[in-house]
Amino acid sequence: MFEDILRRDRRVVLTSLLLVAALAWAYLISMALDMGGMEMTDDLNAMGAMGAVAGQMKPWTVADGILMFVMWAIMMLAMMLPSAAPMILIFARVNRHQRDKGNAFVPTIIFTGGYVIVWILFSIIATAAQWGLQYAALLSPAMVSTSVYLGGALFIAAGIYQWTPLKQACLKHCRSPLEFIMHYWRPGTGGALRMGLEHGAFCLGCCWSVMALLFVGGVMNLIWVAVITIFVAVEKIFPQGPWIGRVAGCAMIAVGIFIMV
Repeated sequence: MFEDILRRDRRVVLTSLLLVAALAWAYLISMALDMGGMEMTDDLNAMGAMGAVAGQMKPWTVADGILMFVMWAIMMLAMMLPSAAPMILIFARVNRHQRDKGNAFVPTIIFTGGYVIVWILFSIIATAAQWGLQYAALLSPAMVSTSVYLGGALFIAAGIYQWTPLKQACLKHCRSPLEFIMHYWRPGTGGALRMGLEHGAFCLGCCWSVMALLFVGGVMNLIWVAVITIFVAVEKIFPQGPWIGRVAGCAMIAVGIFIMV
C-alpha cells in the first residue's frame, strides 16, 4: 500500500514537472514563430528588442522589458526543470517519509518554488544584460551577438569555468540529490523554501556560464536552446557528466579562439 502511494506521488510530481516544461517549450516555440514571421515580413514597426529602424535598435519601453523578462523566465523553466526533476522527486519522497513519521508535511511545490525563484532572479539579470548589449549595438534584432570578440570571449570564459573548483563543487551538489538532502535538510515550510533556494543557487553556479552562450547562438534560437538544455541534463544526470563537461569546456575554448581569430 505504501509503495503504491509513493509511486502515485512520484507520478503526480513528475507529470506536473513535465507539463510545466512542455507548456514553457510551447510558449517559446510560439514566440519564435512570431519573431520569425516579423523578420520575414520585414516589419520595421516592431517595437523594442524585436524591432529595428535604420539598422539601430529602438529604445526599450517598459512593456518590452517585461516581455523580455517573461521570455527569459519561461525559457529557464523549459531548460532547467527537466534536469532538476531527480532532486525534486527525491525531496518529495523524503518529505513523504517525514509525514509518515508524524513530522510536518510540506508540499513539494514549496521546494520547487525556491528553486524557480533563483532562476527568476537570473532572468532579471539576463534581461538587464540583454538590454545593455542591445543598447551597445552588440546584439542584433534577432538577439545574436554581432561582435566576434564578445562571442569568442563568452565561449572562452564558459570553457575555462568548466574546469574551475567552483563549477565542480556546484555540479557535485546538483548530481547528488541524496547527499544534498542529508546535508541541507530543514523541516517546515521555511526550511523547504530555503532548501529550494540553496539547490537553485548550486544549479545557477553550475550553469550560468553556459546560459551566457545564448547571447552567442541566439536567445531565441530554439535549436541552440535545446542543445544547451541537453548538455546541462547530461552533465547533471549521466555517470560521466563531469568529464563530459570538462571535455566540452576544452571545445568551448577552441571555438572561442576560432571565432576571435
